[in-house]
Amino acid sequence: MTKKYLPICNDVSAILGMANFSLYDRFTTDGTLSEPTGIPDPRYALPSTVHWMQALRMLVETSKLDFEKAKQHYGAVQKGALSPQAENTVFEHLMLALHQLAALKALLGCDPQADVARVASVGWYYGIYDAATAMVAAQSGDLQDNHTKTARSWDNQFAMRGLAMYPFDLRLSTLVEKDAEVQLQSLRRIGKTTLVNEPVSEDQAHDYACAYLSGTRKWSAWKAEEDLKTSNAFKALGVGNFRTSAARTMRDNRLRGQAISFLHLAFRYRGKANYREALYLAHGASVEATILNFIRDMTVVLEAFLAMAGAFSRRRLGKNLWNEFTEDVERNRSFSVSPKEIWK
Repeated sequence: MTKKYLPICNDVSAILGMANFSLYDRFTTDGTLSEPTGIPDPRYALPSTVHWMQALRMLVETSKLDFEKAKQHYGAVQKGALSPQAENTVFEHLMLALHQLAALKALLGCDPQADVARVASVGWYYGIYDAATAMVAAQSGDLQDNHTKTARSWDNQFAMRGLAMYPFDLRLSTLVEKDAEVQLQSLRRIGKTTLVNEPVSEDQAHDYACAYLSGTRKWSAWKAEEDLKTSNAFKALGVGNFRTSAARTMRDNRLRGQAISFLHLAFRYRGKANYREALYLAHGASVEATILNFIRDMTVVLEAFLAMAGAFSRRRLGKNLWNEFTEDVERNRSFSVSPKEIWK
C-alpha cells in the first residue's frame, strides 16, 4: 500500500492559517476596497434575492398577466405619430429583450444552476431594461442614454401615470423615510415583513414586493446621502452626519423628489449580481438547493413584463406595422423563442 504523506512545512502558522481561511469572515469583517466596513451578510442577500423573484412570479401568475390581458389593459392607448427611427428603436429593444428571454430559457437546463445564476440575473435585468426602453420609445419617441435616466423616464411615463400593470406598477414617490413609510402602509396587505422565508400566499407575495420596494428605498437613500456628503453645501454646514436640523433639511430636500419604481428595483438587483455580492450566489453548500427554481421564476417574470411591453408597443405602432415586425422576427430569428409564444 502506498503511504500518503502531508507536505512538509516549517511554518506551522501557515498550515493553521489555511485551515482557518474564510472568505465569508474576511469579506464581512474586514471588508473590501469598495465596502471597507464589511460587505452585507450574504446569508440574507441570497434569500431576499430568491424570494423577491419568487413573489413576483406568484403575482404575475395569479394576476394572469399575459399578452391578451395586456392588450385589454392598453385598449384605450392611441396610435402614435412616431418617426421611423423611433419605430425602429422599439423593434430593436423588443428584439433584444426576446433574445435575453431565450437565453434564460436555455439556462434552465444547466446543472448546477449555480454555474449560471449570476449571468442569468444580469440577463434578466437587461431583458427588463430593453423591454422598458421599447415602451419609452413607443410612448415618447425618445431614447435615454443611460440606465438611471431610463428608469426615471419609465417611472414618469408609466408607473406614475398608472400605465404599468400589476405587479410592475408598485412605486414610492419619495425617498424620505417617514413619507415613504406612509405610502408603504397603504400598499401592504398583511403588514411589514422580511424576505427570509418563501412566500406562501398571494397576499404575502404582495407584501414581499413591498418589502423589496422598501429595501431599495433605504439603499437609494443611503447612496443619495453619501453623495450629498461630498457636496460643498453639506461641507459648509461643518457636520459629518444628518443629526442637525439643517443637515436633515438638506437631506430631505434631496430625497423628496426621487421616486422608486420597478426599473429601479431591477437595476439594484442587477448590481448585486454584476458589481458586488460575490458570495451570495456562489459560496456555500446550501446555494444550489436555495436557487433551484430561481431562473425559472426570472423567466416567468421577464415573459410577463415583455408581454406588457409588447401590448403597449402594438397600440402605439398600429396593428399592421406590429404584425409585420413579429412576422419578420419569426422568419429570421436565430434564437429559440418565437414572438408568437409571448405575443399571442
